[in-house]
Amino acid sequence: MIGIDLFAGAGGMSLGARKSGIDVQIVIEADKHAAATYSKNHSPKFGVFADDIRKFNKIELDNPNNLPIVVFGGPPCQGFSTSNQKTRNLENEKNWLFTEFLRVVEMYNPDWVVFENVKGILETEKGIFAEQMLDSLNQLNYKCTSTVLNAENFGIPQRRDRYFIVANRQNIKFEFPVGKKRKITVQEALIGLPELKNGANECFLPYPDTEQSSYSKKMRKSIKGNTCFNNLVSRNADFVVKRYKHIPQGGNWENIPEELMSNYADRTRCHTGIYHRLSANKPSVVIGNYRKNMLIHPLQDRGLSVREAARLQSFPDDFIFEGSIGFQQQQVGNAVPPLLAQELFKRILNS
Repeated sequence: MIGIDLFAGAGGMSLGARKSGIDVQIVIEADKHAAATYSKNHSPKFGVFADDIRKFNKIELDNPNNLPIVVFGGPPCQGFSTSNQKTRNLENEKNWLFTEFLRVVEMYNPDWVVFENVKGILETEKGIFAEQMLDSLNQLNYKCTSTVLNAENFGIPQRRDRYFIVANRQNIKFEFPVGKKRKITVQEALIGLPELKNGANECFLPYPDTEQSSYSKKMRKSIKGNTCFNNLVSRNADFVVKRYKHIPQGGNWENIPEELMSNYADRTRCHTGIYHRLSANKPSVVIGNYRKNMLIHPLQDRGLSVREAARLQSFPDDFIFEGSIGFQQQQVGNAVPPLLAQELFKRILNS
């Protein structure tokens, strides 16, 4: 099968597609930092179209054997996110980028289509965007199936709901994979990574000589040598680190003494996800904008490193993120977990 990745980001979906055996040839990603990361880790035949998708014109695929084609991707989801109530409306221009997704589908008339987004798309404007996507694909003679999948059910150490539409022109009744894998904990995911401090800024560090879990071994499997990449941690002010010390595993801002939260006009209006310390013996909460949310390491008084967040997203350790720390964090948080994408594409190939 040949793939076309739209709104590709760092390439989480592409990684899952490639590992399932799909030749991803065309890639579109407007953010130059994410496009640089994609190019660092993937080698699509036609490179990365690192510009606005609205400027994209058709490139002929290299497909002499007439292999089936899949178009996949997820338009920017910030406008549908439940944490961005102000942008969850019809007026937000980004919420209409799914029409560009459909334009490319019409351009290539692929055998399969995979559309991915946050669960919040089902709630924004009473689900009008998800409905229009389904209606549009039906009008293009695709048979559609949709559902919400949670990453933790597929061997990923994170509770992360994502909405998927899978459509095909062969009138196949696609059945989504049923996640029955054992839940992986934060401890299993992070074990064997370097111990870091607040503001750690050395990208390349040796792995410590510690025990491994089966999950951490899987993440390290393709690394040559003993060097671990992307060990960067945001530097938090001393008063923020003081707050961390009061938060137990599974706790959040409510555990911080009131006198340490004096800069908040009304601390009771804080989101429950702010200042959350991860529980070592459970899967992680959603890895979204984890720097802004102040997600805290389960055992150390600091934020998560880029590599730790990548582990919780199921990116293998040989996947290198490009750009400054803020751009790296954004790329990790926005990604589709590669192991989840791989399960989905394997099911499509078997269909």
